[in-house]
Amino acid sequence: MIGAIAIGLAGGIVAGLLGVGGGVLFVPGLVLFLGLGQHQAEATSLLAIVPVAIVGTYRQDRYGNVRRRDALLLGLLSVAGAAGGVALANALSGAVLRDAFACLLVIVAGRLVQTTYRREPKRS
Repeated sequence: MIGAIAIGLAGGIVAGLLGVGGGVLFVPGLVLFLGLGQHQAEATSLLAIVPVAIVGTYRQDRYGNVRRRDALLLGLLSVAGAAGGVALANALSGAVLRDAFACLLVIVAGRLVQTTYRREPKRS
């Protein structure tokens, strides 16, 4: 129970602070600390992120940071992607899914580091 509380709080903080949806922490936390399989962790994370997204969006909207039109477009298009992704995930072994998730995290981290150290062009 303590592990779930820690994962939930950390995921919520990271989601609110960085906008990463919490799943970046939820999935590894559920696998490593609660002993869930990769498939179960990803499915559990999808449901757990719903209240996080609602609260985070509400709070960000109060600061004027939500671009509703873009969010609606992304949300609508992601529905088909999610359905396809779930089907694909369930066709893969847990080990392949885990490795793919790890690769995704490494690629995203690399891109963030790359953009952090890239100079922004001067605006005229």
